Amino acid sequence: MAVALIKHEQITTTLPKAKELRPVAEKLITLGKRGDLHAKRQAFNQLRDETIVAKLFDALATRYKTRAGGYTRVLKAGMRHGDAADMAVIEFIDRDVSAKGQDSGPRPEVAEEDAE
Repeated sequence: MAVALIKHEQITTTLPKAKELRPVAEKLITLGKRGDLHAKRQAFNQLRDETIVAKLFDALATRYKTRAGGYTRVLKAGMRHGDAADMAVIEFIDRDVSAKGQDSGPRPEVAEEDAE
């Protein structure tokens, strides 16, 4: 779930899952701000994705370099229709809006027509 949060910078999940994810994401950002080899290895041990670790140490670490903490926020988003579970949106403060939905699954291929 932390991989999805770092990748998309905003995800919708149940409230208890969002509350459990928040300290994990905060600690990963702190590792990214440290920036040394040991921190990269610790982050890779949790995330298991090289591109996500690269984003964590490049984009997110520089974005939150001057911030002392509180990198994420949890917003309540109502109740789920099927089982009435409390839903929440967890997102990074000052997030990149264009990252939402990026590489989130298969996309329909657009058929290009030859204009001859």
